[in-house]
Amino acid sequence: MKLKQYLLSQFSNTFFPIFLVLFFITSIIFLVRIASITSVITLNILELGTLYAYNLPNIVFYTMPISFFVAMVITLSKLSSEYELIVITSFGLNPSNILKVFLPITFFISLSLLIISIGLIPKTKYLSHELINQKTKEANFNIKASEFGQKFGDWLIYISKKDDKLYEEVKLFKTQDNGTDQFIIAKNAKLNNDLGNLSFVLKDGKAFYFEKNKINQIDYNVMHINDTLSESKSTSFTNAYAYWKEKIGSDGDVAKFSFYVLTSIFPFISIYLVVAFGYFNPRYEKNRSVAYAIISVVGYYLISDPLTKTIGLFSIPLIIVFWTILSYFVYKLNVKKVY
Repeated sequence: MKLKQYLLSQFSNTFFPIFLVLFFITSIIFLVRIASITSVITLNILELGTLYAYNLPNIVFYTMPISFFVAMVITLSKLSSEYELIVITSFGLNPSNILKVFLPITFFISLSLLIISIGLIPKTKYLSHELINQKTKEANFNIKASEFGQKFGDWLIYISKKDDKLYEEVKLFKTQDNGTDQFIIAKNAKLNNDLGNLSFVLKDGKAFYFEKNKINQIDYNVMHINDTLSESKSTSFTNAYAYWKEKIGSDGDVAKFSFYVLTSIFPFISIYLVVAFGYFNPRYEKNRSVAYAIISVVGYYLISDPLTKTIGLFSIPLIIVFWTILSYFVYKLNVKKVY
């Protein structure tokens, strides 16, 4: 038990610095992308923080598999280079038992990555898109006081005074195809932005309907006018299952789903490589574990990316079987037959 705790403590000391460095670098990349959006729309500090929070699942997803796999390899290679693994093996904790020590946490990480990639990322992506869409529509609606020719949806609009989202002496005019004209005046109005759906709340005014032979007038206290041209084209998000069921029909989304699954399970199906790269005798062998780990990560992504785009869902079982057999073969060739 103490040997297991020692191995896990050594792993945690290696994992967290690697993960935090990669997390920080990836966060900067995403923050630059978020900052570029501000050239089109205006975001306050809270909204910038919200967009960053929506990108956290993506950041964790892209940094966790690499940092976890490399950290496990470095942990074992460090123990090997300091002859500690030889001592641990002499106490009965052979490579097979070391695999069993890391197997539960590796399974947990892969399962968590599956939940993040398939469950959380679509949801946060939808929320991020809705926020950007909302702010974009608000930015496009820039009515200036005392200027003619401005539009709110189908309506021509004129205002006498503006204070942020509050307007005074508002006039709206619209001509319909059936020959009916509408003219609305209001003492004041307020612009509402409900998840990108703009609406005017008019107060204390009159509405005139001009037909061919008559004019109708309506006095009102409150009137709501929606911007029909700004209705969002995005579909609502209910749950991850419904999302992937709808999106799985297109080849691009099949490739994305397959890539998410394969990236998530990479640490679990590569556990044999961890021992194969980290287990060596420093007296006779050089420590090339980090180079082997990086080559494995790059090779896995180079295999996964084109196959997910060409054969879609079939790439999942194909790569899982291929990579597991390859990992076990390397483990058996380098470690099992020796130790």
